[in-house]
Amino acid sequence: MNVDIEETNVGADLLPAWVVEYVLPVVAIIVVAMLIRRFGITLVEKFIRRIIKPSRYQTDEQHHKREQTLIDIFHSGLSILIWLVASIMIINSLGISLQPLLAAGGMTAIVIGFGAQKIMQDIFSGIYVVIEHQYQVGDVVDLDGDVGLVEDISLRMTQMRDLDGTVHHVPHGSINRVKNLSKDYARVNLDIGVSYDSDIEHVIDVVNRVGKELAQDEDWKENINSPPQFMRINSFDDSSIDIKIIGETKTLQQWDVAGEYRKRLKKAFDEEGIEIPFPQRVIHQADKNNSTKDNLNE
Repeated sequence: MNVDIEETNVGADLLPAWVVEYVLPVVAIIVVAMLIRRFGITLVEKFIRRIIKPSRYQTDEQHHKREQTLIDIFHSGLSILIWLVASIMIINSLGISLQPLLAAGGMTAIVIGFGAQKIMQDIFSGIYVVIEHQYQVGDVVDLDGDVGLVEDISLRMTQMRDLDGTVHHVPHGSINRVKNLSKDYARVNLDIGVSYDSDIEHVIDVVNRVGKELAQDEDWKENINSPPQFMRINSFDDSSIDIKIIGETKTLQQWDVAGEYRKRLKKAFDEEGIEIPFPQRVIHQADKNNSTKDNLNE
């Protein structure tokens, strides 16, 4: 027994006192923080996947995107919280008191506080974006006129890419209005003008027939919920009768479906002799001969 005790004391003496007093506690705090973060992230993932229920309008891919968006946001928030607490504990373990630092940096903290107001506004607005499920990664959105595909969402800002490939970083606090162009389902919404000489019943038959053919096409039927069809006569314009055509599609497919429908409808109109008129203007010109005779008689 005496030999074991002596060997243990000798082993402890090999470590400098400052290592035992400062380094080991810091290493222990870092290791514990990493373990808490790892298990915390796992628990967050399981919790989110359990409470987030799929919508009847959502596909499995869209449901997975929503889950992943929430998981990524809570990952970053949990990591910030854990490392903030760990940093405070490390400072305390090194024997550094935070009170003098806070007192000395009082004015600095006030200045930083004013600057942090905008950041806090962005973060609180980001929390509402997540809770209210306004949009998620993979959606196409219109944020105050900037339209693009959402590539990443953090608590402070949204990153999206427009059709030109330009990446926009939009702070949540600066967003006043959100238009989600890809939530649950989308619509084909077309206004097409036909000539006043057209038989309107014939036009309706052609419009509905082309929509049904498109919805039954093997390459397109998976993207269409209800075929584009005649809805109403929208207006009587100067040169044409304007008709409204409405159809329902899967999310993000409305533009492709509308483009294909326009192409087929134009072809069908040409075959059926239905004219899509250009703007027309009737000009009345005075007869020069009559005007000359009238002047001579006077």
